Formats: sequence, C-alpha cells, structure tokens
Amino acid sequence: MPLAIFDRLESEVRSYVRSYPTVFARAVGSHITNEDGREYLDFFAGAGSLNYGHNHPTLKAALIEYLQADGILHGLDMATQAKREFMETFERTILKPRRLDYKMQFTGPTGTNAVEAALKLARQVKSRNNILCFTNAFHGVTTGSVAATGSSKFRDATGASLTDTQFVPYANYYGRDVNTLNLIEKQLSDPGSGMDAPAAVLVECIQGEGGINTASADWLRGLASLCRRHDMLLIVDDIQMGCGRTGSFFSFEQAGINPDIVTLSKSISGYGLPMALVLIKPEYDIWAPSAHNGTFRGNNAAFVTATAALNTFWADNSFADDVRVKGRLLHQRLEHMRKRHPHITALRGRGMVAGIVLENSEMADAVSERCFEQGLIIETCGPHGEVVKMLPPLIMSEADLEKGLQIFDEALTHARRTLAPAVVEEISA
Repeated sequence: MPLAIFDRLESEVRSYVRSYPTVFARAVGSHITNEDGREYLDFFAGAGSLNYGHNHPTLKAALIEYLQADGILHGLDMATQAKREFMETFERTILKPRRLDYKMQFTGPTGTNAVEAALKLARQVKSRNNILCFTNAFHGVTTGSVAATGSSKFRDATGASLTDTQFVPYANYYGRDVNTLNLIEKQLSDPGSGMDAPAAVLVECIQGEGGINTASADWLRGLASLCRRHDMLLIVDDIQMGCGRTGSFFSFEQAGINPDIVTLSKSISGYGLPMALVLIKPEYDIWAPSAHNGTFRGNNAAFVTATAALNTFWADNSFADDVRVKGRLLHQRLEHMRKRHPHITALRGRGMVAGIVLENSEMADAVSERCFEQGLIIETCGPHGEVVKMLPPLIMSEADLEKGLQIFDEALTHARRTLAPAVVEEISA
C-alpha cells in the first residue's frame, strides 16, 4: 500500500495527505503527477508558495547553475553574492518603482518567523506589549504568531497562555452595514474600554486561512489613518497574498497605503524554497546586532530563485496585467456558477484568489473530495471549513483555468446530489 509508511510512521498532525491521498512524484507548471502517472491540475499552489508554478524552467536553470558552480548554500547572515543580487534586484524591480523605502531583514525561513520578528520589533519601537489583531486572522503557529491568530483550532493546540494581543473585528465582520473601524476607534479612544495602548496593528489585506475575507481599499486606508492617530505601527502580513496574488506585487498597493512593516514568505523565493523577509521602514530598524537571529536566516538557494523570479516576472507590468486579466476571468466564471448553484452563499477574493462560501463544511468537503477524484487539487478554509479556496498558480494558462473551473462546477453538482439525506434536508430547510 503506497500510503502505509505515512500512516505507520508519520505523526497524526499531518493534514494535506488526508485530503490528497496519493503519492506525488513530479510537478511541472500547473500540474502535479503521482507515482502511477495520473496528472492533477493544481488550484492550491503549495498554499500560495508556488505563484510561478512548479519547477519553472528559468528559475530551475538559475538554481542548477548556482549549484553546479558550488555556490554558497548556508551562510547565516553573512554577505554573499546571492544575497547581494537579490537585494539589488528587489530594490530595482519592487521597491523603487513603488517609491517604497524599506530595510530588509532575513529571518528564519518560514512565514511565522517573519511575523515573530515583526511583532518583537514593533514592541521594541513603541515600548508597549499589546498588539491589535483581527477576528479570523491567521499568522502562524509559533507562540507569538498564534497569539495573533483567531482560529481556536490553532490556539487550543499550543498548550500555553497566549498573551499581549487583543482581537478586534475585521472588515465586514458584522456585515457590510457596520464600519468596524468605528468600533475600534471607540475602544482606543475610551479610557474605560480596558484596551491597553497597542504597539501595532497586524493585518492581512485578504485573510487566507480565515475564509478569503477581503478588506476594501477604503477600509485599509481608514486603518492606516487610525494607526497614525493612535501612534501604532501598521504591520501588513503579505505572506500568502503577496508576490502578485492579488494582481499587484503587494496586496496593499490597491489601497495606496505605506505600511510600517511588511512580512513576506511563501512565494518570495519563487520556487517553493523556504525564505522569509521582513520589510522595515528605516526609522524603525532599531535592532541591536544579533538581537533576533537564527541558523537558517540566509537561504542562498532561495535568493537565487527569488532573483530569477523578480527578473522574469517583475521587470515590467506585463505579468501583473496578465494576472489581473485571468483574475477577472476567474471571478466572472464563479459568478455564473453562483447563479446556477444555490448552495453557494457568497463569493470572495480579488485577483487570482477566490473563496467560494458554501452552506456548511460538509458541502465544502464533498466538493473538495470530488474535485480530487476528478483530477483537481483544491482546499477548504474558513472558521467552519465552509469555504473552498482557489489559489491557482499565477502562470496558469486560461485553458487550464477553464478546465479547473469545469471540474469545480461538476463537483458542486455532484456534491449536492450525493450528500447524505439528512444533510440535504438540513440545507434545503
């Protein structure tokens, strides 16, 4: 049995293998192939780590050339050619065109490492402990990051007290008729609210794990203004929604805001290699040398592929324009489906990320399972697991995008027909 060794030896904490019960062997572009030769279309993209697809040939060639030349792989935070080339390229292709002025901090290699560093730095800058974070937020599962994460599933698993964070309602948390910024402003302004003065606000412009909840440009601008009025740093977690996912390199560009700190990971390496980056306004870079370190905070192989990705996709606006075109196509097709499938209760997202809200988690799980049976890899999210999340690689062809949407359309119909009678009766009621 091909999965027997995983069942016997791997921890029960494993999750994705339960949703995709097969052994994968190779991947190219938007397709993953299992060891039996069956090909799957990928609408998951490594949870947003593979915006440029699997094994992009240009990125692969750069990595192979670097390895064959015995390029440095492990260098702590020492100066290397690979790091220098990445920093120069990131400044030229991303920061300068957007008139952004940031220092770069290379943390441990995952997104939660970047968030931990950002929170620690904000607390040093403001000499305060409290961090405002949002309902349904997800920022990681290490102690500091999970303290800013809303989901009880992740919070309950820590086995420790989670402190120095305070949750406030995200955009539209109480519906479109309630401006949640007014509620936050009231708490911050009222000395009787019990809210300790925060050092910073930590926000996702689109909440990924929380259900593809999308903040409007107006709401984000209002949040930035609120931070200025109350002397709080604005930290944007762009780990899943950055690197082009929303149709611009950063998810906050549409709002025209300038965060004090930005965290990046997932697709920043361009190739699925571990890498994390914190962008810091220069006036807030008050770190003492080695005050926040880590053995793997300089993944030179990731620098190489990240540089190749920036040069390939971000030297001009053509890639972002293409993402926006395909994003409009994606959301148009989903709107048509919504009219034919009454169990779709809402559609969310922007660019090439979409959240299809279904009536309950049973329906979402049934749709995801049927998609996998038909050769499409897709995942669910949301506080109750009721949202199907689409994160196709940004390089996906329109033909593959259409193919995946056809499979998803059929899965909606199939799930509706085959749900257990009790569930169907509950939904119909």
